[in-house]
Amino acid sequence: MRFRGEAINPLVFLFLATSRCLRRKLRPLAGLVLLAVVPATLSAAYPIGEIVVTGALSERLGSAGSASRINGDALAEIRYNHIHEALSRVPGVWVTRGSGQEHLTAIRSAVFTGPGACGEFLYLEDGLPIRPAGFCNINNLFEINGEQAGSIEVWRGPSSAVLGGNALHGVINVLTANPEGASLSIQGGSYGYYQARAALGGHIGRHYVGLSAHGSQTDGYRDSTGYGQQKFTLVHAADAGNWQVRNTLSATNLNQETGGYVQGFEAYEDSNLRRSNPNPEAYRDAWSWRVASHWRREQTRISAYLRRSHMEFLQHFLPGQPTETNEQTSGGALVSQEFEAGAWAGQFGAQIEAMHGSLLEIQNRPTDGSAFLIATRPAGRNYDYDVDSIMAAGFYDLNRPLTGGLSLLHSLRLEHLNYDYENRHLTGNSRDDGSACGFGGCLYTRPASREDRFTEVAGRLGIEQDFGAHHSGYLMLSTGFRPPQATELYRLQQGQTVADLDSERLLSAEVGFRSSTWSLSAFSEWTRNFIFRDASGFNVSDGKTKSLGLEFSGDWYLGDHDLSLAISYAVHKYDFTRDAVRGEQIEDGNMMDSAPRWLANARWRYQPGERWYSEFELSQVGEHYINAANTAKYEGHIVLNWRGSYRLTEHIDLFARVINLLDERYADRADYAFGTYRYFPAMPVHGYVGVNLVL
Repeated sequence: MRFRGEAINPLVFLFLATSRCLRRKLRPLAGLVLLAVVPATLSAAYPIGEIVVTGALSERLGSAGSASRINGDALAEIRYNHIHEALSRVPGVWVTRGSGQEHLTAIRSAVFTGPGACGEFLYLEDGLPIRPAGFCNINNLFEINGEQAGSIEVWRGPSSAVLGGNALHGVINVLTANPEGASLSIQGGSYGYYQARAALGGHIGRHYVGLSAHGSQTDGYRDSTGYGQQKFTLVHAADAGNWQVRNTLSATNLNQETGGYVQGFEAYEDSNLRRSNPNPEAYRDAWSWRVASHWRREQTRISAYLRRSHMEFLQHFLPGQPTETNEQTSGGALVSQEFEAGAWAGQFGAQIEAMHGSLLEIQNRPTDGSAFLIATRPAGRNYDYDVDSIMAAGFYDLNRPLTGGLSLLHSLRLEHLNYDYENRHLTGNSRDDGSACGFGGCLYTRPASREDRFTEVAGRLGIEQDFGAHHSGYLMLSTGFRPPQATELYRLQQGQTVADLDSERLLSAEVGFRSSTWSLSAFSEWTRNFIFRDASGFNVSDGKTKSLGLEFSGDWYLGDHDLSLAISYAVHKYDFTRDAVRGEQIEDGNMMDSAPRWLANARWRYQPGERWYSEFELSQVGEHYINAANTAKYEGHIVLNWRGSYRLTEHIDLFARVINLLDERYADRADYAFGTYRYFPAMPVHGYVGVNLVL
């Protein structure tokens, strides 16, 4: 296995990144830095009381709505190589695996692609966004230590009324763990896979300190698709006078060789093609870190945070294969106050964050291919820009009991996002030296420096009925929004000098029932100002979509047997007619591409005692169209997995897992473009064994 960069010690890359960015880019954020750092210093002077895990998504969103939680014990048993193995247990959620740690997400939606598609979902750590508004990464989840999380919460449906932009279709919130004692886990498996995890936590005097660290590497199933990654999380908790304080530091690093699509109808069935990699030169190197400080006193909560990320990757999927480098430094604060006023109760608050980001795209060699491609995609700098942004928001959540266990719920959020874009290259459509391209112009267009502002309001209104005996129901109307991402506004193509985009908006109606062991929900959603690329290659925001679906999850306990089911049926359609990019024709009523009607996960766990357990898991992805014109389809797949563990002694657990037990040949992702079927072939049967030591 080879990597472009060696695996970096997380403490080393954190120090280097911080010192560099503080000197060059953080002066405008000095106050936010102090908000994030000073609390950690002050808290060292005070003794510890109860350890508080703040930022739980359910605390902020309330009880009504469709939410699922994967607890830390389940995550420790899944021991996933890729986060899709965990999130497949949530109804209505499909995280498709790309090459290595890459992925695309769907929550009550189709799988969206394109540079701004990551804006459809909000990713949080302890209730705080891991990326700034407008500067997301479509592979955001590899920047979180979900492998060792205390739990992962998934909220399905729009949550912008509480959480703001990007919480359009759903939210994934990873809660950091508070490890107790010491543990070490080592495992190895197929295709040169190795993983090590360590956790250490406890009290030092009257302070709590916890550390979780994780590292893994693999040669990859396909040619030249190995990766190495490292993640760690540091937690400190204490009491500072009347305040309960929890400070966290998270860092991740990824060095990966990337595989491209294999092409041809059902190419994943071919024994040679499925192991091949048409793009052995492709790579992705990325690191990130975040520091946060959460303060809580009675009904007041204050959170301050600081973030930094950097990524470089080869765009092997484009002619000319340019290299993109993007980075961002950002920070912010979130304040909320709970209150009671007569029959009303709830909270109100505000959030502010600032960001400095940059993107550089360089093509280092001439393009191969037709005369048109060679002329319109010359070597040199394609884009080089900086973006500064400020986001400010105010919100409230209200709850009023009515009668007989019935409650009225209402939330509202006002949010303003301002981009200050600076083009650091030649404005317009030209080669790197200013000369014109043939065939009507170069592909890439660089807009002139400018400012863009987006002000949005999102709300929700609903009722919740408590039926007693842990049974409840709700009816909810919600709206969501997501502003255009910086890449959609400022990385344009031939002929478009300004992207005049509106924020996407979504209206949702949902009804649900649940108990302590099952939940059922039905929803209907309408999206307006859907952002896509039209037949001219322009970024436009005049699309519409509509969705209708049912979701169910349940657990049954029958003696030594546990049965679990998560299943969803949904129809996602285009609600407009338009010629789109790649020569596709979107017709009103077409199914959205990469939007299976059926998603299901079923598990049978057998645990006759304390010493061992065995679990079989079936995971299904239904058939679906893989292009917007609905002329190409993927038939779907069902995969069987097994996991088990045996307690050898009080301090030693042995565990094993076999993924794709029946050696199904299928695709992690299927696509159709430029007249060709394309796939990321899934791995054949593969297994892992390991040992967990509790010290």
